[in-house]
Amino acid sequence: MSPLHSYSFFFFLLMAILLQSTTTSSQSSLCRSSCGNIPINYPFSIDDGCGSPYYRHMLICSDNNTKLELRTPSGKYPVKSISYSDPHLLVSDPFMWNCQDRDNFRPTRSFSIDSSTHFTVSPQNDYLFFNCNAEKVIVEPKPLFCERFPDRCDSSCDSSSYLCRHLPECGSALGSRVSCCSYYPKATQSLRLMLDNCATYTSVYWRSTGVENAPYDQFPEYGIRVDFEFPVTMKCLLCQETTKGGGVCGFNTRTQDFLCLCKQGNATTYCKDPSLVKHKHVGAIAGTVTAVSAAGAIGVAGGVYWYVRKVRAKAPVTCGVQSNENRMF
Repeated sequence: MSPLHSYSFFFFLLMAILLQSTTTSSQSSLCRSSCGNIPINYPFSIDDGCGSPYYRHMLICSDNNTKLELRTPSGKYPVKSISYSDPHLLVSDPFMWNCQDRDNFRPTRSFSIDSSTHFTVSPQNDYLFFNCNAEKVIVEPKPLFCERFPDRCDSSCDSSSYLCRHLPECGSALGSRVSCCSYYPKATQSLRLMLDNCATYTSVYWRSTGVENAPYDQFPEYGIRVDFEFPVTMKCLLCQETTKGGGVCGFNTRTQDFLCLCKQGNATTYCKDPSLVKHKHVGAIAGTVTAVSAAGAIGVAGGVYWYVRKVRAKAPVTCGVQSNENRMF
């Protein structure tokens, strides 16, 4: 490669890096803090590289930033709300029975969560099953059945449950010919087996009223409560500390190492990292080339230009073939 061609190569490479630095210099602004009216805070994110890598690609925000969905092995489900103080999501399943269906049972599928993730289906959910095959499913009033068969009590579907007698929002939606029973599946497989022998199902979550000293502190609401772990780390707490710049907790999308996303770029600790101030180094969000400051890029370009001129003045003509005297590398 001739010195002139080498200079051109270096020039275009440095210009590409310089352009890259201008697009990744403010990574914290790339992390959206809401989807519709639902706040998106740590450990969640809807933009790659933000939040915790534990929940990467789990939440999807679509329809012009208005529709939030949870991605699971069984499909995508609309998120109704997120609680960070009592860590859980409340999702709705459009395939489950609802009051509008009445006794028109549509084909359904079982909701499932990948056991390898940091999500779990909450034990606060109650499941109602309709028109089950009595030959394959134990459908009996649970108290009486448990007295007679205590060893098989957990496998029975309670036909006298409170929720079957008082369906939330539509107590009289089902006719007398429709059977209902309450059963909590301990695993996804048991939910699938129940649906193989029942017409359909629905999930009811007991939601807190938020009113102190009320006669009833919870009320039933259709939906699925999904609990999540809150992986708080000292690095994230330092990153979010307002006296240290108030950054956004994120991660390197290639290595999944922690990153503190700041207005001026990214740091490995917190936004006012002395090393950033001293060396003027701004790290790019993972998956991108590390950004080089404009001043540094121009300085290196000038150095390369000076070096190429010096080589061209001394190097013999070799018809473009590199030798030990004129090679660039």
